[in-house]
Amino acid sequence: MSKSQSPAPVALDDLDRALLHAVATDGEVTNKELAAQLGIAESTCAYRRRLLRERGVIGRARTVVDPAALGFPLQAVVTVRLGSHSKELVEDFYDAIVRTPRVLQVFHVAGSADFLVHVAVESPEMLRDMVLEHITVHRGVRQTETQLAFDVRQGVGVTGPET
Repeated sequence: MSKSQSPAPVALDDLDRALLHAVATDGEVTNKELAAQLGIAESTCAYRRRLLRERGVIGRARTVVDPAALGFPLQAVVTVRLGSHSKELVEDFYDAIVRTPRVLQVFHVAGSADFLVHVAVESPEMLRDMVLEHITVHRGVRQTETQLAFDVRQGVGVTGPET
């Protein structure tokens, strides 16, 4: 399957959805704690969790690191517009930018921008330097615009309750 193709949606029941919401909220929850929280047997919990991993619904676990605690309190989103959209140019930029230190996320988007680059840096001066030394230097970058983030919050995600 290519990067641009999405897998077919997986059918989930209420228990699967409750389990997903619980692990999305606390990725370190043990099977024992999760089983007690959901009111099911620990063996059932372990089986359902494993099945969700095998079906590709649950991916690898990641630890959330607070950039501010590491000395990177300033976050921004840099909008990048390319001058050309050849597959090679787009892939070269994408591959390079995701390997750049202090880049948190990169979105390849449609619309007036081509990429949104979410970064965390030490200071306004370091933000300027990052844009000038790591983003605008790529061939094909025509324009950038930087949006300073005053605050960043996580949403409920796709496992949150429906409203």
